[in-house]
Amino acid sequence: MESKGFTLWFTGLPCSGKTVLADAIAKDFKERGLKVERLDGDIVRKSLTRDLGFTEEDRNLNIERVTFVAKLLTRNGVVVLASFVSPYNRIRAYSRNEIGEYVLVYVKCSLEECENRDVKGMYTKARAGEIKDFTGINHPFEEPDTADIVVETDKQTVEESKEIILNELVKMGYIQN
Repeated sequence: MESKGFTLWFTGLPCSGKTVLADAIAKDFKERGLKVERLDGDIVRKSLTRDLGFTEEDRNLNIERVTFVAKLLTRNGVVVLASFVSPYNRIRAYSRNEIGEYVLVYVKCSLEECENRDVKGMYTKARAGEIKDFTGINHPFEEPDTADIVVETDKQTVEESKEIILNELVKMGYIQN
C-alpha cells in the first residue's frame, strides 16, 4: 500500500525541542516503514538557504523555499518532518496553504527553559547584543494561531510529547496505531 504523504511542521523558539522531537518521530515512522525526510533549520541554512540572513524578509524566503521542497516530497508520498523556528503566523499559513497535507506542531517551551538548554550560547550572545534579530530575545515569535497539535516540552518528556503527536496523527488519519 502506498503511504500518503504529509508534512509535520514543528515550530517553536530556538532550543524548544523541535529537532529532538522531529528526530524521535522520524525514527518511529521509519520503523513503521514510512518514507521519511527531515528538513531542519540548521541543516537547510547550510545548503539550500545559506545566502539568507535573519531579517523578516530573509526568514520568509527561507520558509518559502523549504515549503516548496516539502510540497514536492509530500505530493510524492513522503512524510516530511520540518523543524523550523518559522516565527510568523502569516508564513506558517502560507506553508499550510501551499503544502495542503500539513500538520502544525507547536513545540511550546518557556523562554527560561530554552535558555537553559542552549548549549551553543546563542541566547547569551543575543542578550549581549552579539547576535542581532534572535527570535525570543530581540526578534518576535508569534505563538501559532492555527496549531493542530501543541506539546509543552518544558513540562513533558520527549517520549510523552512524541506520544501526544502520534496519538493526534492517528485521530487525524495520517498514521495507524
